[in-house]
Amino acid sequence: MIQGFKEFIMRGNVIDLAVAVVIGAAFTAVVNAIVTGIFNPLIAAIFNAEDISKSMNVALPGGGSLSFGLVLAAIINFLLIAAVVYFVFVMPINKLKEAQERRRAAGLPPKDATVPATELDLLTQIRDLLAADAAKPGTGQSPR
Repeated sequence: MIQGFKEFIMRGNVIDLAVAVVIGAAFTAVVNAIVTGIFNPLIAAIFNAEDISKSMNVALPGGGSLSFGLVLAAIINFLLIAAVVYFVFVMPINKLKEAQERRRAAGLPPKDATVPATELDLLTQIRDLLAADAAKPGTGQSPR
C-alpha cells in the first residue's frame, strides 16, 4: 500500500499538477493586482462612479432590487482579466514559439542549443593545432 502511494506521488504528472496549482495561485494574484490596481480605477473614472458594482440598481416592488452594475462589473472584470492574460502572457509566448518554429523550419538550432561538433570538425581542429605546434620555432620540427 505504501509502495503504491509512493509510486503515485513520484509520477511526473502529479508533481507537475502541484507546481501548476502553486504557479496558478501566484499568477492569479498578479492578474488580480493588475485589474484592481490599474484597470478598475480607470473604468470607474470613465463611468464617473466609485464602484460600478454598487451603481445601476433598480428597485423592485416588494423590497428587492436588480443589480445591473454588479453584472456589468463582473463582465468587465472578466474581459480585463482575459485581456491581461492574453496580451501579457499568451501572445509573447506564442511569438516565442513561432520564432522557434521558424528556426526549426530553416534548419537552424534553437538559440540556446549548441551544435555538437562533427568528426570532421574535430579532425580539422586537431590538424590545425598540430600544424600550429609544428610551425613554432624551437620545436625541432619543420612544417610540412
